Amino acid sequence: QLQASGGGLAQVGDSLILSCAASGGDIFGYGMGWFRQPSGKEREFVAAIGGRTVIRIFYDDSVKGRFTITRDDGENEVYLNLNRLKSEDTAIYYCAKDSEYRRLDVATSADDYDNWGQGTLVTVSS
Repeated sequence: QLQASGGGLAQVGDSLILSCAASGGDIFGYGMGWFRQPSGKEREFVAAIGGRTVIRIFYDDSVKGRFTITRDDGENEVYLNLNRLKSEDTAIYYCAKDSEYRRLDVATSADDYDNWGQGTLVTVSS
């Protein structure tokens, strides 16, 4: 089970830190991803971090250079640092766990994830 938290109301240019805590199973060896769904739109990929020894990270172009994904396998948590927020970052943010153990590549498709958190709302006002 995944529990996302840290969302809230922010202003353009602000920063937020989202956390995703896993319970009932380890995230070690599994890629973890963050997706978001703006109101009235499809869920979209944000960032993902691989589960192999050499960690790979991938970001959507819309957040590259502003968001940072990290993981702490000891704490069974994944984080997403949101910096220089823009109004278009407003969305419900979901964390997810890859369905494949030690996937070779970083998964960027929602279809590759089979365990999802409930989402945390980020609202960025201008």
